[in-house]
Order: sequence, then structure tokens, then C-alpha cells
Amino acid sequence: MHHHEGRRLPQRVDELDAGADATIVCGFLGCDMRPFNPLIEALPRMLHLRATEDDAWIATFTQQAVAESHAARPGGEAMLARMSEMMFVDAVRRYADRLPPQSAGWLAGLRDRFVGRALGLMHEQPAQDWTIDELGRRVGLSRSSLHERFVQLIGVPPMQYLAQWRMQAAARMLLETCGTVATIALDVGYESEAAFARAFKRLVGRPPAAWRRERSAALA
Repeated sequence: MHHHEGRRLPQRVDELDAGADATIVCGFLGCDMRPFNPLIEALPRMLHLRATEDDAWIATFTQQAVAESHAARPGGEAMLARMSEMMFVDAVRRYADRLPPQSAGWLAGLRDRFVGRALGLMHEQPAQDWTIDELGRRVGLSRSSLHERFVQLIGVPPMQYLAQWRMQAAARMLLETCGTVATIALDVGYESEAAFARAFKRLVGRPPAAWRRERSAALA
């Protein structure tokens, strides 16, 4: 996902109450929900992950993040951004590991032998002229079996997912590169700028050039 941004951790609760038995550390990790963020949509509103011996590093890591926040040293914001991303990835990974075997959803699809491979191909090569037949051949399933399995786990057909993922890839390019809309359209698999602009507006609600200007101004 693009445009993740760490935030400074606020003051620890135990500093306000020296006699407290617990320390609460609060942080913030921003991400874009639009145009397409299947990871965030796959997560519950709250993750409660208990500490175990296998992930004891996270406690030390959190203490280091608090120290970095208080130190206000040059580069601290960048450090906190990367540290918060690492903690988030670890939390998602632990949550995914604990999903029941028969779970559905994007995370369950990632770990599925066939659907996960199809997702990987689309993620890595969004501009490829994928068809359900070609995806099925690459992952080792018939088109009907892949379609059924994909819809069961992800909730939408493979080609619809591909169209949404292309918009996500395009949005990242619009914000992070100076490429023209026409060039980005080709880079994500569209033969014409007009077709890409229609698809982008349909999903995002704004034409790509207008969306880029608005987001760039907001980020600045």
C-alpha cells in the first residue's frame, strides 16, 4: 500500500502516574483506504495479540520507539515511521497465522496455494494482459476452478480484483512519479488514456489528473 506515514508517539501514561502498574504506549500509522486497500479491509477493527516468548522482541522494540520519540533527534520521524511499519507488519502476520483453516478473506487468499499464487502474479505484473485462462494455467487450475476458489476467498472475481489493483498501482505512480497520465495508463495495462481515466474515475470518484493535483496539494 502506498503513503504510509509514522507519527510521533505521545507521552507515556506511566510518566503521568509514577505509581501505575501498566504502561500504555499509543502510536499512529496512516495509510490510504482509496482507491483500493484489500489489506485494511481484511482486518477487524481491533487486533488483540497477546505477547508470547516467540515475539518478546516487540516489547523491547516498543520501548526503543518511545525512547526515539522522546529524544527528538534528527531523523527521528523517519526512524519511527519504519519502526511503526515493522510492528504493524508483525501484528498482521501474527493475526494471519491464527486464522482458522477454513477462513475466507484476502489474508486467507494469500496463504492459499492457488489463489495466493494468482494474487502474487497480478500484484507483481499488473500491466500483464491477464485472462482467467492464463492465470489458471500459471497456478495449475482450470479457469472455472480458479474463478470459484478466488470468489470464495476474496469475494470478487479475479478480473475485477485485477482492475482494482491496477488502480492502486496507478494511484501510487500518480503520487510518487512525474509520469503523465497517458504513460501511467500504459504502465498498468490500459491501451488508452481515456479508458484508464474512465476506470479510475469510476473507482475513485475523480479523474486521475484532478485526483493527483488534490492529493499532491494535501500532502504538501
